[in-house]
Amino acid sequence: MVNGFCTMGGNPNYMRTSSALFIIILVLTFPLWFGLGIGLFGLLVGLLGGMVGLIFGLIGGLIGAVAWVIKGFFSLLFGWAYDSPFDFDGDFFDFNGWAVAAVVLLIVLISRNKK
Repeated sequence: MVNGFCTMGGNPNYMRTSSALFIIILVLTFPLWFGLGIGLFGLLVGLLGGMVGLIFGLIGGLIGAVAWVIKGFFSLLFGWAYDSPFDFDGDFFDFNGWAVAAVVLLIVLISRNKK
């Protein structure tokens, strides 16, 4: 025997009983450990998915904000901001950006022809 290790405590069945008890405990608690492992894996994947969603949500928000600024500029310039069917102000003020664009284009063309 290996230095009497298997007869520790004077009981030759010491290691057999301990191993059997360990195997029984391991088999009985396997669903618990398996569930905890799968649960932690699901938590990790969920957190990673949430971070990816947050990143792409921020990117989408930035693109939406830029598009909102551009839409606001063109809406004010060309009068597209007042297309609501519930516009009860009597069209008191409609800035005509098309006329301004035509005047600017006319000025540029005239100044080119003089040179």
